[in-house]
Amino acid sequence: MASPISQKLEEKLVCSICLELFRVPVTLPCGHNFCKRCISNHWQKQKQEPTWAESGYTCPECRRGFNQCPELEKNVTLCSVVELAQDGEAWALGTERCKVASSELCPQHRRPLELYCKDEQRCICCVCTVWQCQQHQRVLFEEERSKRQVGTMVHWCLTSQALLEESMEKAQEESERIKQDSSEGLKSVILSKFALLRKALEDFQWQTVARIEQEQAVALGRVGEDWTLLKDRLDILGQHRERAQQLLACPDNRTFLQVPSYRTTYTQNHRMVWVGRDLKAHSVPTPCHGQGHLPLELLLEDLPSCVAPKAPDPVDQGNPSAHRATPKAPFMLLLFPDHRNLTFDPKTANKYLELSKGNRKAKHSPSTICRQQEQGPRFEPWQVLCTQGYSHGHHYWEVKISSHSVVLGVTYHSLCQERKQGHKFNIGLDGGSWGLQVREDCYLAWHKGRSEKIQEQLCRNLGVSLDYGKGLLSFYGLGERTWLIHSFHSVFTEPLYPVFWLCEGRAVELCWRD
Repeated sequence: MASPISQKLEEKLVCSICLELFRVPVTLPCGHNFCKRCISNHWQKQKQEPTWAESGYTCPECRRGFNQCPELEKNVTLCSVVELAQDGEAWALGTERCKVASSELCPQHRRPLELYCKDEQRCICCVCTVWQCQQHQRVLFEEERSKRQVGTMVHWCLTSQALLEESMEKAQEESERIKQDSSEGLKSVILSKFALLRKALEDFQWQTVARIEQEQAVALGRVGEDWTLLKDRLDILGQHRERAQQLLACPDNRTFLQVPSYRTTYTQNHRMVWVGRDLKAHSVPTPCHGQGHLPLELLLEDLPSCVAPKAPDPVDQGNPSAHRATPKAPFMLLLFPDHRNLTFDPKTANKYLELSKGNRKAKHSPSTICRQQEQGPRFEPWQVLCTQGYSHGHHYWEVKISSHSVVLGVTYHSLCQERKQGHKFNIGLDGGSWGLQVREDCYLAWHKGRSEKIQEQLCRNLGVSLDYGKGLLSFYGLGERTWLIHSFHSVFTEPLYPVFWLCEGRAVELCWRD
């Protein structure tokens, strides 16, 4: 039982507002002490009262008023006494002269910790047993510690460290492989070929070289980021191992059981699996068909198989009429053999978008509300999705637009169907859609609500290349020559659907190949 001196000391160390030990005690000009947060909240409530303008700031103890809010400074001496009381040194004066460490006392009831509650996974005192954990499963400290098997924790840390070091070595090897890859040789071959065909292929020369360098830089950057991340995980794992070894050396059962499980915390917050990335050039720009087959064959001669486009189907080569009907077909088949024939989805089309009979052409008719038979979640903006969606592989499609003020791109199926304030379209305004806006004087590449201005020649025939596995989405201009307008590099996690937005009076046609 506590002595009268101990009780009086406890009363002097209690805040009269919260009735608990002082937390950051401060002293008012009248001499009374309070918790800094308690007196600040008290005055904040006073300001909301109608009579505050007359009374001003007052002391909760003596009701003394202050015209201005007193400056609250920490009472260092009183704070030191409170810290001694919290550590058990002041409270030990009224006990049986035994010194009890604060870690051995219940933080709620200040009683010695005696049992371990398996339901709440914490050490409890006798008061907790009666009031809070009466129906819970309680065991002795020694019994619970014997089940924890601290040795397996250290073994797991060592095993994880070995796996991380192995992943770091793989990342380093991948980085060296990329540096020694055939990129330099590929640039040399392409440069030599363009030297022979400079007059006919001048527009493609530096674009191709820059494309290869960009792919190499992106691959090296990703591997470098993975290596840095693995290094950080290794440092964190080393810290966990040291703490686990220190815990093994702790002889006190209570202290051991109150420490959270390192394995659970580390597994949830720091688990990382390194996935290597291969550097493979793709979609290398090739000379346009208008220059003839001979320049095309000379340019692609001796190129590595990883970048050389596939040869066209022999049936198409033996059908000259097909070549004359679609002048770009042989060249685009070589560049992008995975052409897809798309169709619009009437269920998603805005009510002002009129679709053709085969759903291959969409036109914005503001004067007529289109009444398709299909019912579904239509877009509020002037947008329409395609029926086809792609979640792997490489895909290419072409579109023909009537004029500018058109947006084309790809999106997850969860694209918002409502109009966003301040925008006429939703394509590229979130993290799940990518779009290219065709304006009268330039292009705008949209993603996550940010746009990038692109000064390129405007044309009505556009090509879209989607390499899902590599996270690459590219837009091309098609005409007398073929050029890259813009490329997005990202990580796709859901199926992607082609999507379009049309201004008033505009039309978009999906190009098909037989």
